Amino acid sequence: MTAHQLNPNSWVDAYADYLFNYAIGRVSDAEVAKDLVQETFFAGLKSAKNYKGEAAERTWLIAILKRKVIDHYRKSNSKKGKAEVRMRYSSNTDSDGDWLEEQVADPFSVLENDTIENEELGLAIHDCIAKLPKKQATVFKMKTIQGISTEDICKELDINPSNLWVMIHRARTALMGCLNKNWFDS
Repeated sequence: MTAHQLNPNSWVDAYADYLFNYAIGRVSDAEVAKDLVQETFFAGLKSAKNYKGEAAERTWLIAILKRKVIDHYRKSNSKKGKAEVRMRYSSNTDSDGDWLEEQVADPFSVLENDTIENEELGLAIHDCIAKLPKKQATVFKMKTIQGISTEDICKELDINPSNLWVMIHRARTALMGCLNKNWFDS
């Protein structure tokens, strides 16, 4: 097998569009996607000395970009104190209710300003996650809390993407029910 060589002078022409399309598919914001591609190129330059030539340049840059996307979500989630759990106050339609992160990010929200209530809600969420079937809980935590890619989760747990999304949907539904029963109704 031939070792691949890096050619940073050609990265923008050769890979910018491909990397941008990859990023925009994950973040749905053109400006953020552009920033992530720039950060990827910069990180590639900084870590070029660590490139072993085992993967093609594009594959190596995509691996960097994947980490940049995950870091982007971790950073934005930690800034807002988000948790990807949907709480519903009514079970009429999917549009009823609010995302927990919208409540927590709202400076006028009662939850935002009540440290004790935030801690209690955090404990309630962890208790509800602990009640999920083991594989559901694992998939939910890997995807929504740790921000691991669908592809990596599927490889690690030997499941297909459809199974992953069914498990996440079931976990969210169970968490909604558990939180409604143990948090909102109490």
